[in-house]
Amino acid sequence: MSKKALITGVTGQDGAYLSKLLLEKGYKVYGLLARRSSDTQWRLRYLGIGNDVDLMEGDLTDLSSLTRLLAAISTDEVYNLGAQSFVATSWMQPILTGMTTGIGAVNLLEAIRLTDPAIRFYQASSSEMFGKVQEPVQSERTPFYPRSPYGVAKLYAHWMTVNYRESFKTFACSGILFNHESPLRGIEFVTRKISDGVARIKLGLQRELRLGNLEAKRDWGYAADYVEAMWMMLQQKTADDYVVATGRCTSVREFCRLAFSHVGLDYEKYVVTDKKFERPAEVDVLIGNPAKAKSVLGWKPKTSLEELVAMMVDADLARVASETQLASSISAR
Repeated sequence: MSKKALITGVTGQDGAYLSKLLLEKGYKVYGLLARRSSDTQWRLRYLGIGNDVDLMEGDLTDLSSLTRLLAAISTDEVYNLGAQSFVATSWMQPILTGMTTGIGAVNLLEAIRLTDPAIRFYQASSSEMFGKVQEPVQSERTPFYPRSPYGVAKLYAHWMTVNYRESFKTFACSGILFNHESPLRGIEFVTRKISDGVARIKLGLQRELRLGNLEAKRDWGYAADYVEAMWMMLQQKTADDYVVATGRCTSVREFCRLAFSHVGLDYEKYVVTDKKFERPAEVDVLIGNPAKAKSVLGWKPKTSLEELVAMMVDADLARVASETQLASSISAR
């Protein structure tokens, strides 16, 4: 019989790509959908799997709903990708972030312990837990120093995952994922804001792109590559934690240069810095060491940064052009 998997955050970027991967591997895929969620199922439709994922009602903040759901579907694996995942919002909504991103993970772990301890659990940890970095390159052994409510909430969930593994022998893994992007990334994230801005400027719909700290540096990879590492973790004999990254560090400024040059434009003519987009506590640089994931899991990134940027810009060019054409067609009627 095929394996079953439950994915929280199934309508997000990672949830959509992971759903596609698992379906291709023959899994029966369930997705947790909170009633308060807006219609974000467009990502599943974009990947052509809108009718292939069974969406189940439940909420990370409600242990009872999670326990009932796990009992009903008898799943083999649970991937916890659900969270309030936008760092900037976490300063404005720190309690909500703590409840969904932190406590939500523990609710899932507890539901597994009470319902079926044999379920394998994946926790989406984050490079934001490193925050004010204590080492130039971050690995599984690097001390954490989160610099946002989001990073703090993720760290709580991370350590609770370790605690359940050690206390109750839960097969629980954390993937400490560094920044991973795609055409499915939310428009509020800087990479997608850049690719969308480039498309609109190229098509004459926008004159400038306003951003915050251009000197912030990140380790950017392709989300579809990274979800494969998630799956690999739950196929091992022993549960453990892994950094998933490219090992390449790039500034926001360089990301802008690559994106604008892809359409033949000079970013310096269009990008404007705006202090309102700067964080209260900045994370200056993040760069991961994926050596453990490569040696133990056999995982490595397949997509270069240049390929990723081109993919995102091309997707937004097509989308914006289509939306503009549709709007013009409607107004002409």
